[in-house]
Amino acid sequence: MKSNGFDSSSSLIHQELEKLKAEKKAIEYRISILEAQFSNDTTAKESDSSSCPNSLLNLDSNSEHGLSSDMIYRYSRHLLLPNFGVKGQSNLLKSSILVIGAGGLGSPALLYLAACGIGRLGIVDHDVVELNNLHRQIIHAEAYIGQSKVKSAAAACRAINSTIQIEEYKEAFRTSNALEIMSKYDIVVDATDNAPSRYMINDCCVVLGKPLISGAAVGLEGQLTIYNHNGGPCYRCLFPAPPPSTACQRCSDSGVLGVGKLLINDYITLSPNTNISSSFYFVYGVPGVIGCLQALEALKVASDVGEPLSGRMLLFDALSAKIRIVKLRGRSLHCEACGENAEFTPQVFQNFDYEKFTQTPLSTAPMKLKLIPENARISSKEYKEKVVHGEPHILVDVRPAHHFNIVSLPKSLNVPLSTLEAKLPAIVSALKDERERKGLDSSSSASLYVVCRRGNDSQRAVDYLHKMGFTSAKDIIGGLESWAQNVDPGFPSY
Repeated sequence: MKSNGFDSSSSLIHQELEKLKAEKKAIEYRISILEAQFSNDTTAKESDSSSCPNSLLNLDSNSEHGLSSDMIYRYSRHLLLPNFGVKGQSNLLKSSILVIGAGGLGSPALLYLAACGIGRLGIVDHDVVELNNLHRQIIHAEAYIGQSKVKSAAAACRAINSTIQIEEYKEAFRTSNALEIMSKYDIVVDATDNAPSRYMINDCCVVLGKPLISGAAVGLEGQLTIYNHNGGPCYRCLFPAPPPSTACQRCSDSGVLGVGKLLINDYITLSPNTNISSSFYFVYGVPGVIGCLQALEALKVASDVGEPLSGRMLLFDALSAKIRIVKLRGRSLHCEACGENAEFTPQVFQNFDYEKFTQTPLSTAPMKLKLIPENARISSKEYKEKVVHGEPHILVDVRPAHHFNIVSLPKSLNVPLSTLEAKLPAIVSALKDERERKGLDSSSSASLYVVCRRGNDSQRAVDYLHKMGFTSAKDIIGGLESWAQNVDPGFPSY
């Protein structure tokens, strides 16, 4: 029988082999293209002007579009579109697009932009590929787990289209490097998932005069629009004040249906007299759908074909399979970024604190809140000791029921945070039953511990329980993630 160590080593070797095979295949394909180009260029130099042109030059001396034979064959389905044709494809090949984020939205956007022939494609992401990315971030593969998302995404794009230029930025997009990176590109695609990044990317686009393709996808709904284009509004025009930090959910918190939540204020007009109310949530919808639509809008802007979504927003509801287009309010004359008297200079941008402005961290890591005193909290290891020693207690799990159904600790009582007030009698009854089960007298009571996924909602629950008279209630720091990391490595993480 093979040892666990041997199995692990064998798996790593297999992953490395698969990765190298994929890279070898991409390199061989690239070599064949370059060899063909070299051969054709040499032939062209040796031939006179009356000879037949090679496959990488114009088909005849009257061609002005600059497309080679290989390009014409590769992009022939584009060229056959009456409203697109050689002019549209030529525009794509001359354009450059920066995609910020190589996750759920960036994955399909990058693949289609590369395949369609964007001349130069920039990819920005500081994260690494994880196993739980793969169900929605389709640009990545198992062989790249633990490696840079940018490296993985770039390899996938080159494997699809080795003739375009791919530029890699394995770093976080911050005010310190944003202007330098973005200034090199014509169009920007925002494929991030947090409020401070959205404001920062928008402001950088305004400062540099770049159109911004903005998408969001979390859960089962999505949104898409273009900011700062053709006189349309920028993100700040519609959202001058950031949403409450408690309203900004991320994929890692709210979930994504393989295919994501962003707050919309009351700046969206359905009709002249109808507004979507404040606190309407965009659930970064099915990222595959929204990411593809982001690529489509970027292609429309780059090719100068069609009517881009500037001044309008597309709303997608995956459950009902409905798509709506709503009209956005126009550019605000009082906007701090793009208004008539705006003074949002490059220097102002570089010194702006987006985390402070939004009260939300730029990091994609889950937020760790501190809402209650340390003496109202215990570590997962401390709780384990109490279980081992048989301390009379009940454990209340305040995660939603569908989270609880994924995995839970033994004998825990599921009381979702949203139902806590209504379920107080059930908690009182459970404490009484535990006291009687342990044979405690009336002067003694069972302890009350609260757990959630990461230790944030459990703090909110404990704070409320204290106010309701359960003064001994304690939160388990770090929640079930801490339990999996520090107590039971075999406990499932999600």
